[in-house]
Amino acid sequence: NGKSLSQLRADMPTTIALIEAAVQVKADVVSVDFKESFSREVLNYGHTLGHAVEIHSKYTMRHGEAISIGLVFAAELAQIKGHLSEQVVAMHREILSSLDLPVTYPHAAWSQLLPLLSLDKKARGKSLRFVALSAIGTTLRIEDAIESDLSSAYERISS
Repeated sequence: NGKSLSQLRADMPTTIALIEAAVQVKADVVSVDFKESFSREVLNYGHTLGHAVEIHSKYTMRHGEAISIGLVFAAELAQIKGHLSEQVVAMHREILSSLDLPVTYPHAAWSQLLPLLSLDKKARGKSLRFVALSAIGTTLRIEDAIESDLSSAYERISS
């Protein structure tokens, strides 16, 4: 309804209603897709890099923190591939940062993260698959990202 994040933090009934709605969406998706095809894969937005970050950090980083970084990476990748606007990428950074979640990861970690991406459950052989957005609320799968796309996206989120 147009409330800012600070207003939502102060309005617990609305915040609780939003959380309940998000949980219901997840339950609805899971209940119709037991085999984890793409309709269920959408729940893994941000998880491909996020899980690699968790492994790289030896699980010292919380899941939500790692996924936050993965969300920004996926948004940057979608923008590089021509699917997502710079404004929506900026919204990712703004919203996640306002929640005190990280949106960057050390530049030097990329060479160690890249091979960890293939451990993701969405990977098919050597083909990496990323859940991404083409707009707020509209998901897509990126399967044609080449290493230079991935490196460019990581460069944009590295600190």
